Amino acid sequence: MYSAEEPLLRVKDLLLHFRAKRGIVQAVDLVSFGLDRNEAVVIIGESGCGKTSMARALLRLLPRNVHAYSGAVELGGLDVMKLPEERFRREIRWLRMAMVPQAAMNALNPVIRVGEQVAEPAVVHQDLSRNTALDRAREMFQLVGVPDDFVNRYPFELSGGMRQRVALAMALVTSPDVILLDEPTSALDVLTQANIMNQLKLIKWEMGMSFVLITHDIATSSELADRVAVMYAGQVVEVADNTGFFSEPLHPYSEMLMASVPRLRGDEEPGFIVGQPPSLIDPPTGCRFAERCPHRHDRCSEEPPVFGHNGRSVKCWLYEKGWS
Repeated sequence: MYSAEEPLLRVKDLLLHFRAKRGIVQAVDLVSFGLDRNEAVVIIGESGCGKTSMARALLRLLPRNVHAYSGAVELGGLDVMKLPEERFRREIRWLRMAMVPQAAMNALNPVIRVGEQVAEPAVVHQDLSRNTALDRAREMFQLVGVPDDFVNRYPFELSGGMRQRVALAMALVTSPDVILLDEPTSALDVLTQANIMNQLKLIKWEMGMSFVLITHDIATSSELADRVAVMYAGQVVEVADNTGFFSEPLHPYSEMLMASVPRLRGDEEPGFIVGQPPSLIDPPTGCRFAERCPHRHDRCSEEPPVFGHNGRSVKCWLYEKGWS
């Protein structure tokens, strides 16, 4: 049973490596974070840092070229990584942990009515009748701001924002414990982005839902985040509550990432991060941000840093006791 004293979701040392022609891609490398009930953890970082691979690893949506896949994913105290694939499919995926995939508005089947697509998880995983599941789909449509008579429409009859809401309704239809949102507002106009984020906040408030939001849009992430985890080159380098992170990011990469966000007030121009992220096929042996870091020290290139700093999780030698 789930205990209020432990995280709803605890991810520890999650690892996912792929085989490629040029070598082994270390897409997700010992990622750890936690998620409480009725909480939103936002995963931010540059494109290609492993955010989407991490989400797919949590749901075991893996390609055929997996080289290594390990770690612990505890959902309500149960390590679901230890479950056989069939039991995971039947009891966890979409029933207790669901996902709104990247470019979700293009992920709908064009020849099936959207109501049928939203109802399908409830039919498959909760053994509901088709009519009962469609009634449930109508309820979800109302919750995400889609008219319930849209259940009989096809995806091409909906706008991009409406299709995004339908994808969210599909993830919500089984009332899972955790929803993974992979760039839920990408390719949408600014007004639609704001409407989607307001809808997510309302759902979180009304349903007590827990979200893992994956994005590279820092401004969008601040709307929903209770905590922030920063990914760089396949690793989490900082985890902090929203107030602490947005007011005082600690990791050099986090500082530079925040400095790159345009400000509505003031004349200060956005900063930028020089260089490029390292290859995930042959990453540095020390700190993976060392080559781009203005605080680089000899030790940074030789030894990977560990987490620490008085309650704030920061993977940087700057915050080791005795650093000078």
